[in-house]
Amino acid sequence: MTATITWRLREAGPADVETLALIGAATFLETFAGILDREAIVGHCAAQHSGARYAAYLADGARAWLAEAETGGAPVGFALLGKPDLDAARDGDIELKRIYTLSRFHGSGLGGALMTAAVNATTGYRRLLLGVYANNARALAFYRKQGFLDLGTRQFNVGGKLYDDRVLARPLDPSSLDQA
Repeated sequence: MTATITWRLREAGPADVETLALIGAATFLETFAGILDREAIVGHCAAQHSGARYAAYLADGARAWLAEAETGGAPVGFALLGKPDLDAARDGDIELKRIYTLSRFHGSGLGGALMTAAVNATTGYRRLLLGVYANNARALAFYRKQGFLDLGTRQFNVGGKLYDDRVLARPLDPSSLDQA
């Protein structure tokens, strides 16, 4: 029987960009190996999960929360909240750009804790948006449990191939319930 690994959360800063990149690439690979081509995964991770990419997010006002194993401090997940770049975005929206955990932490409450940290930072916003791979049933179930509603679809380019994403919205301001 394996011992349960406990974790802690903290807000990430500029010194953590390489750690965010490592977790981003590891979880993307873990999630999409066997779905996407090798070149597509490697190219996507090089472009979208580099330290420079995360540094640019933070420099543009994004906030991130890093999950680390209690013992040893190894990174095991993170959430990234920033300016939306989804076509469905309107004034008053913010986007959950990433919420990633290593699969062995699924079901541990870590995803919910990362979501809570991100939502707690959305004061003044009307909706929290995100895009998720349309065939990622586990993630879609998690987001629906967290109060997200279907908003639309988009196509997401990975390695020159287009994949369908669901765009979801979570109302943050009670007056925005009819606009999710």
